[in-house]
Amino acid sequence: MLESARPLGTPLATTRELPLATVLRQVDWLLVIGIAALVGYGLWAVAGVTGHEVPGQPHYYLAKQELYIGVGAFVFVIAAAFHPDLYRRYWRALYLVAILTLLLVPLLGVAKRGSRRWLQIGSFQFQPSEFAKVLVVLALAGFLAERGRALRDRSTVIGVLILVAIPTALVFIQPDFGTALVYAAVTAAVLLVAGTRWLHLGVLVAATLVGAALLIWALPAVGVQVLRPYQTQRLTGFIHPSFDPNDATYNVAQSKVALGAGGLHGRGTIGSTQTVLGFLPENHTDFIFAAIGEEHGFVGTSILLALYLFVVWRGLKALDDE
Repeated sequence: MLESARPLGTPLATTRELPLATVLRQVDWLLVIGIAALVGYGLWAVAGVTGHEVPGQPHYYLAKQELYIGVGAFVFVIAAAFHPDLYRRYWRALYLVAILTLLLVPLLGVAKRGSRRWLQIGSFQFQPSEFAKVLVVLALAGFLAERGRALRDRSTVIGVLILVAIPTALVFIQPDFGTALVYAAVTAAVLLVAGTRWLHLGVLVAATLVGAALLIWALPAVGVQVLRPYQTQRLTGFIHPSFDPNDATYNVAQSKVALGAGGLHGRGTIGSTQTVLGFLPENHTDFIFAAIGEEHGFVGTSILLALYLFVVWRGLKALDDE
């Protein structure tokens, strides 16, 4: 979103923050508008999906999201005020904060549904793994920027893998297999953008496939269960989505029903029985896309995906411009 005002390695007039005028000139305002539109659409969708969730408080979840957006916007402005070179110089500190935060989860975390993933501060509850995603990406970017002349070396790839392995392992043992997979995807994206050799990327893909085969088939066949039963069921359900529609794949089956019921224009807030009557589990979190599909149909979901694509396009264009 912000372009670097100078090449890395040249002296800074100030290493702390950028003048306001410089920041405003460097902002990709189309990207900001796209993000704002996406956030606005999300608030509108949350208002429709959750209006019936808390009796007597139709805006309960909407108010929470508005608070989070306000905090996020404040942090965004503060983060944008600092020169990108500052993040490169202090990437080790950012990485350490991410690791220490994740280490607090098994010690002080709140357990829900068999997982310990959340930290509680007063009435505020959050997942450190979500914050760590951003910090790990910044740390990887700083590490790669330091090794600008050795980006294509094997040692650089190994260094990235070591840096990512620690937070991924801490997230995996919570257990949160889904977020651990996100860390793996982030690693692949960072290496690709950094210009890693295709040979190295191919080796990583092959190693990933071998690891997946070991986790899902080979190790369980010899009596070594790395994944928990429900995680195995989710993977099996992903490969065979109709094998157990009354239990393991119930959520997926109901989400398909909700999306199909939405048709072209949707059934509206009141007419969306899958969502309103609770047939669609976690309809305002994990399966909110299905809930949006039922309420607003193909048109509504297409608008949402178009906004995401616009934001991704502007982000990639910013990389090309640099």
